[in-house]
Amino acid sequence: MTPLIDLLAQKTGLSSKTITNILKLLEEGSTIPFIARYRKEMTGGATDEQLRDFDTVYTYSKKLLDRKEEVARLIAERSVFNDDLRLRLNSASTLQEVEDIYRPFKEKKNTRASVAIAAGLEPLADLLESGRLELNEFTKRAESFVKGSIVSVEDAIKGAQDILAERYSDDPRERDYWRRQILDYSSFEIKGSKGLKEEGLFAKLAGKSEKISSIPSHRYLAIMRGVTEKELSVKITLDADRIENTIARYRIPKQAKSSQTLILASYLDGFKRLLFPSLEREVHAMIKEKSDIQAINTFGKNLSQLLGSPPVTKRAILGADPAYRTGCKLAVVDENGTYLDHAVIYPTPPQSDYEKSAKVIKQLSERYGFNAVAIGNGTASRETQEFFARLNREEGLNLTYTVVSEAGASVYSASKIAQEEYPQLDVTIRGAISIAQRLRDPMAALVKIDPKSLGVGQYQHDVDQKLLEKKLGDVTEDLVNRIGVDPNSASVSLLSYVAGVGTKVAKAIVEYRENSGAFKSKQELLKVKGLGAKAYEQCAGFFRIREGKSVLDNTGVHPESYEAANTLLKRYDLSSITKEQIPHIAQELGVGDVTLGDIITELRKPGFDPRESLPPIMFRCDLTDIKELKEGSFVSGVVRNIADFGAFVDIGLKNDGLIHISQMSEKRISHPLEVLSVNQQLSRIRVVEVDIIKGKVGLSLRDVID
Repeated sequence: MTPLIDLLAQKTGLSSKTITNILKLLEEGSTIPFIARYRKEMTGGATDEQLRDFDTVYTYSKKLLDRKEEVARLIAERSVFNDDLRLRLNSASTLQEVEDIYRPFKEKKNTRASVAIAAGLEPLADLLESGRLELNEFTKRAESFVKGSIVSVEDAIKGAQDILAERYSDDPRERDYWRRQILDYSSFEIKGSKGLKEEGLFAKLAGKSEKISSIPSHRYLAIMRGVTEKELSVKITLDADRIENTIARYRIPKQAKSSQTLILASYLDGFKRLLFPSLEREVHAMIKEKSDIQAINTFGKNLSQLLGSPPVTKRAILGADPAYRTGCKLAVVDENGTYLDHAVIYPTPPQSDYEKSAKVIKQLSERYGFNAVAIGNGTASRETQEFFARLNREEGLNLTYTVVSEAGASVYSASKIAQEEYPQLDVTIRGAISIAQRLRDPMAALVKIDPKSLGVGQYQHDVDQKLLEKKLGDVTEDLVNRIGVDPNSASVSLLSYVAGVGTKVAKAIVEYRENSGAFKSKQELLKVKGLGAKAYEQCAGFFRIREGKSVLDNTGVHPESYEAANTLLKRYDLSSITKEQIPHIAQELGVGDVTLGDIITELRKPGFDPRESLPPIMFRCDLTDIKELKEGSFVSGVVRNIADFGAFVDIGLKNDGLIHISQMSEKRISHPLEVLSVNQQLSRIRVVEVDIIKGKVGLSLRDVID
């Protein structure tokens, strides 16, 4: 077993055989969705999420081993690399431990200690550190070091102390001990700066103290945003008496004579001037990394839930992008999401033209037969909902509507993608089309927009942007491949997320179907320019061709298993195959047990979209008024966004209501995602607080019988 595989086995708990298989597949250019779906026998059935985690551990472990090797070489070049150092380095399990070991051997320039060493004071520092001499005797010995740049005994002693201070701050054991003390027992003390706005976002954080060991990720990010905005300052506090007592008790040699006062002063200086500021930076970096990962993971789960929301099928949809002065932009799409028509109405102030607006809606409805309306949740959304509710009451129309987040619609409207899709249309109409299409098929519509613009993140601009981009890309790729894509209708944006495809090949797929017509089989994909054998292997299983030559082309069965699948269909009745028969049939067909199980599942429901099993989108025909709400009222709603502290729910008001994490369950939960998901329909929510002036509503799921 190689050191890397041994380390990965320790960190992941996977067998060495499974690890070897995964690494081999990755080295061969296999994608994670492909490995997760079509190589289960080789990975023990690892999911795409588990494989992503493995990839992260693999990257870190490789970096750790490489750094260990480099540090061993650097130490050997500059000092004696003894057995103790080798043992400590080999047993180090984190990059932090490796850097702590290397720190004393790093070449340092222009520090007080390096100046003292250059002046020849290191022997005097060794003598002081031993603690063997009385103070007056040590002072006398220091006289012999007065020469060159050292002009006095005081200079010599001070230089020796500077060397000891740096040694103390570089000691791996001291760094590890005090780092753990800070992480376990210290606090962030937050104070308001001169620029603090009394009624601003950060005012409630000023003057607070947060234990480092338990500070919520979202609060740390909020605090540090306040620091960036120059409204807050943050310090880490440690008990000064405890520091001195700990150093005096555990670091001063027991045999030390009266010179121990000089040693203690050296170590305290090393702690305050060098060690603590260094650890303070490290701790902030550690908490920032932890908070970033938490925020990014929350964003990733929200995005997955948003993109995986159920589509509204078999009905034309009217998209409405509300506004006051410029009017409400309308766009009609058919049951496939294809744009049909557009218009502009002015039902809201300042024009409030109900009659003309109603006439336009009636004409569009009669022409295209839609009865579903997607209303954007931005400016004038509330008034636009009132308009459609009035239409239903007074005109006898049956136009059920739902509010759709329009986050990112303006970004899409002005994008190159939108310009290529609808070159003849104004940007405002493109926004209405996007609103309609994100109700029709959220995944297909939203992959065209930068995930950071979709309104389901938390402090997304404050976290590590590379890490965020990778996470959101991985989440989107995994979801798209889990659901499957029709190469005859999908956009370039959606196709580019299919395993093994990418933007260049996605454009080639669209170009091929435009020139040669619809794909009739997965095999035909090999005619696409740039889509070679390896790319085909990776992507073919994730395509769904609805009206293909074979029923298999509308399933997740990979072409490499078509022969086995066809034999299975000829010899067996799928409905009668039992779990006990699987091993025998798998052996007969020459496939793995798990692969056969997946083939049977796919053949039993060709063309199945996993989103179809989710609760359908909730539509309304009337509206809620905040003045009608009171504590104890019950409402229904849709979860729009989830943060670490709670969930924002659209209950038909201008502003989303908030379900705080403490109001989500009778049981204690650590995160809202344990019980709620983005776009989840909640049919019964209790109102616990109403602030009519601020337009805020507090909600609860506790003591609610659904």
